[in-house]
Amino acid sequence: MIVFAVETSCDETSVCIIRENKKILSHVTYSQKDHIKFGGVIPELASRAHLQILQRISKKAILESGINNEDIDVVTATCGPGLIGCLLVGSTFAKSFSIGLNKPFVPINHLEGHLLSTTYNNNVTYPFISFLLTGGHTQIYLVKSINNYELLGETCDDAIGEAFDKIAKLLDLPYPGGPEIEKIAKNGDEKKFILPAPLSNKKDLNFSFSGIKTSINLIVKKNNKINSEFKSDMSASFQYTVTKILESKLRTVMNFLDNKKISVSNIALVGGVAANKYINGRIKKIVENFNCSLVSPPDFMLGDNAAMIGWACLQKNSTKVKSNLLFKANPRLSILGDNK
Repeated sequence: MIVFAVETSCDETSVCIIRENKKILSHVTYSQKDHIKFGGVIPELASRAHLQILQRISKKAILESGINNEDIDVVTATCGPGLIGCLLVGSTFAKSFSIGLNKPFVPINHLEGHLLSTTYNNNVTYPFISFLLTGGHTQIYLVKSINNYELLGETCDDAIGEAFDKIAKLLDLPYPGGPEIEKIAKNGDEKKFILPAPLSNKKDLNFSFSGIKTSINLIVKKNNKINSEFKSDMSASFQYTVTKILESKLRTVMNFLDNKKISVSNIALVGGVAANKYINGRIKKIVENFNCSLVSPPDFMLGDNAAMIGWACLQKNSTKVKSNLLFKANPRLSILGDNK
């Protein structure tokens, strides 16, 4: 089976052609640069850019794959959650392409794409725990099997990736903020600033990151010397505090599973923030203390990308593909239960 996949949930325009034997025939992802000067994604600009880019990179992907249009068996696209204009561009394009080819169209949940991405390059045993860490979501899932997920906790306000971007903006660092903070934090003192760690001592599995942003904003306003040393120290302190929160929630979730008599051998970190090597290293040590292994997808599947959407389509439809052209893009599409 050959799947043609489209991902346009935010500001990445991505197309992938993938076989069910995991072979990626082509994968083209275009990162929109126009948003950098605004310090964040402008939804209308992102939607217009998808319109301009999608047809061009689709042709490029097919040429690189070495196949003909007729060789495609299934067309799939992200149908939510995400920015509605962006979702409509990608899903409408994919639906039209499927109609033209007379092939099935399969809608995919963006979050499910992230959750299943770690099964691409790891022998994962179900059930497993997945920390979904992106610019729009911070959630903990018990992944029982494909199509069967239990949400254990989520952020009450900002997502972790959003917090990285907001702190970077306060420190006058380029967008996106995550890689910039990780880079300059290497030269900083992570104990320099004592920052709040909201909900870290709570016994539930929810997160809160807005208080850290407020605290740093107040420190920045009071400080007259926002030099490179200050930025490095603040980045290191922020990264350290955020990681402490994740570590605390990991211990809490393991206690929760122990009380429920649920055994897991894999803890997954997925999403763009999972690319942070500092966070990975710290979490790995705790995971090993619980006799589990830390797993993540390959680097090219961490951010928003069509490869994970194509792979999720293959995983979910390994036996029988059902076309669903009437599925409506939904910016708040749930991963829990059926979405008609």
